[in-house]
Amino acid sequence: MLAPVIHARGLARTFRKKKQEVHAVVGVDLDVDAGEIVGFLGPNGAGKTTTLRMLTTLLEPTAGTATVAGCDLIADPVGVRRRIGYVSQSGSTYPDARAGEEVVDHARLYGMSTTEATERGRQLFRELDLDGLWERQPKTLSGGQRRRLDIAVGLVHVPELVFLDEPTTGLDPQARANLWQHIQALREDRGTTVFLTTHYLDEADALCDRILVIDHGAIVAGGTPDELKSQVGGDVLTVTVERPEHLADVARLIGALPGAEEAPQLLDDRVVGRVRHGGAALVELVRGLDRADIAVTGVESRRPSLDDVFLQLTGRSLRDAEATPAVPAAAEVAV
Repeated sequence: MLAPVIHARGLARTFRKKKQEVHAVVGVDLDVDAGEIVGFLGPNGAGKTTTLRMLTTLLEPTAGTATVAGCDLIADPVGVRRRIGYVSQSGSTYPDARAGEEVVDHARLYGMSTTEATERGRQLFRELDLDGLWERQPKTLSGGQRRRLDIAVGLVHVPELVFLDEPTTGLDPQARANLWQHIQALREDRGTTVFLTTHYLDEADALCDRILVIDHGAIVAGGTPDELKSQVGGDVLTVTVERPEHLADVARLIGALPGAEEAPQLLDDRVVGRVRHGGAALVELVRGLDRADIAVTGVESRRPSLDDVFLQLTGRSLRDAEATPAVPAAAEVAV
């Protein structure tokens, strides 16, 4: 049996902030097999970015062990760097350079000759729909073209494992769908292992073989998208109210429905609950809202989604949990 491409046990990172210890990651255990596309989800502040930065050698763990692409993360970080690709959320290309030069220069840092780097770079440009852009400056490219250029830079040295940090953030739906195809092709055409973070649950559902969810610095769930969704029993009822003072009343109505499972959750102007036989429960709920004279702007019943999984695991919707910075400020020091 082949060893995992990523194998981590007890990975932890602690920072000191204003004389207090901040436990950003408290003991992450994870395995990623060769050829997998694994999604890493978590609200900001949960330890997602800190874990990613440790696995890519950008932060040194304060505890735990890990091997990445066959190299020990602590004893051989240079070996890890030689074998992985990393595409950051903010990108890494210089706006005023030439796109082709950026790719070639990056490959040269990995010991490739200029001839080999140029040949490899032009091949990636063809595969990533960047033909004709070799001489263009990154600042003149569209958002989708810049992200594909970032991926070309991250792949030019032929890594067996590539880390993609929020690869489609800021892209329009067409550009996102196009980039999904390229990410899938990394595994299908090249056998590349992909470890990606994302705030788009439809993206994780469409791309990932497995999903890992981190919260409060620890992995709280893992499995295929279907396995995770099956953990959420019943159908999901969502009521959007006109007036916030009605949230508690709506929650009581949902909680009193036949087949209601657990207490409903209140999210801004919405109440989300789970019930068996959502269609029948929806009819009864609408009658109850009418009798209580509660004005609503929307009522729906649907099958569970990954967002419902995330809500159940963390108490927050992933889309509503993007405010707290995940990485400590530069003034903070490691413990």
